[in-house]
Amino acid sequence: MTTITPPLVVDLDGTLLNSDLLFETGMTYLRNQPLSLFKPLIWLTRGKAALKEGLALANNIDVSVLPYDPQVIELIKTERNLGRRIVLATASHYSLAKQIAEHLNLFDQVLATTSSQNLSGKKKRDLLVQHYGDQGFDYAGNSHDDIPVWEAARYAYVVNPDKGVERRAAAHGNVQQVIRSKSSSLKDWTKALRLHQWMKNALIFAPLLAAHQLTNLTLLWQGALAFVLFGLCASSVYLLNDLLDLTDDRHHHSKRHRPFASGRLTISSGLKVFPLLIISAFSGALLLLPWQFAAVMATYYLLTLGYSLSLKRYMAIDVIALALLYTIRIIAGAAAMELVLTFWMLAFSMFIFLSLALVKRYAELWDARRKGRTEKTRGRGYYPADLEMISSLGASSGYMAVMVLALYIHEQTTISLYSHPQIIWLACPLLLFWTTRIWMLTHRGKMHDDPVVFAIKDKASVLVGILFGLVFWVAA
Repeated sequence: MTTITPPLVVDLDGTLLNSDLLFETGMTYLRNQPLSLFKPLIWLTRGKAALKEGLALANNIDVSVLPYDPQVIELIKTERNLGRRIVLATASHYSLAKQIAEHLNLFDQVLATTSSQNLSGKKKRDLLVQHYGDQGFDYAGNSHDDIPVWEAARYAYVVNPDKGVERRAAAHGNVQQVIRSKSSSLKDWTKALRLHQWMKNALIFAPLLAAHQLTNLTLLWQGALAFVLFGLCASSVYLLNDLLDLTDDRHHHSKRHRPFASGRLTISSGLKVFPLLIISAFSGALLLLPWQFAAVMATYYLLTLGYSLSLKRYMAIDVIALALLYTIRIIAGAAAMELVLTFWMLAFSMFIFLSLALVKRYAELWDARRKGRTEKTRGRGYYPADLEMISSLGASSGYMAVMVLALYIHEQTTISLYSHPQIIWLACPLLLFWTTRIWMLTHRGKMHDDPVVFAIKDKASVLVGILFGLVFWVAA
């Protein structure tokens, strides 16, 4: 007598996929249609199934780059090779589940949410029992919603369980296997918050240095507070940017390894953390520093949000926006410490940071050309054929910053601030060397995606920075 092995039923969100398609489609919708946020609210009034259908049909999700769990894939392949029937049963919308099943080519049947039914929890259990009978299937899942399904299954496969799920599943006594292939760590959060990028916020102290007030402890304290609060604001922006850029990041050779793009951190956790950071940043700014600092930080936040949603897709506008984001840090420092900004500092900042923004674009395009691509780069407004023009504009902008510095030396205010202003001339060849070297390395394909991060790690850049500061100290 031949015994028929019950089918293996596999959940999608959090099990086969290290993500959740409701959040995936929600973030994609927000990025592509930010002015139509009222529509999902209307869909939700008709029920969760209607919301899922609306988001699924409104977006074009590339299922080929989604973060699938390799251990679950291996389990499915092993059981399939034994002749077992494999079923995908998910609370995600049927249209997305069908695309995934066709992409992986591992499933014999797809059961999923439709416009009339959200296939989750007890509804999923009832449908599976209707198809295969009580105890007539094995089930792989991960969440509290899967508990009633496991109770009706022959065996339970617990995958990357949510908190408390494994204990509840084990209580029923039918757990066949526990798979743990994903766990978020402090390192993942450090990377997602991009704490190393806080070094950029050192620009907040530039007005303090220019005003020769470095020994003023009150201003130093205000600067330190501004540094931390601006860092919290920036980290909030980084999280939101990563959530909005999931698809583009997954098509990038290095960004696909970011915590959210790779699925090591869940989208839901990011949606909880980023508002907490922004609330903390603005609360601290309004309570502890002049209101002008909070206003400048709000400008930074809005410009960054605009950059993430739209501006970065437009040629020239994107790099000017990036240069402005650096310059705003200097303006924020002046606002926090109530110092006067000079024309020279703002002009120098715009030119030097425009050059670095163009370095960033050149590095991306250089990699695309190396791979033989000719089409417009994904999510940007440039073609690999634009490389020569970008290098010309970028190097010119860097040299313009040197010219601004040279003109600054003969300004009347400079003469009154420094005992030996002519010594500042030594800073010009240093900056010329650094700008030229940065662009030569970029031209040779040796530049990190972010030139600021590169400069922090590059010994020659650090040495030039020290000598640059020493020149101004001697001149003073």
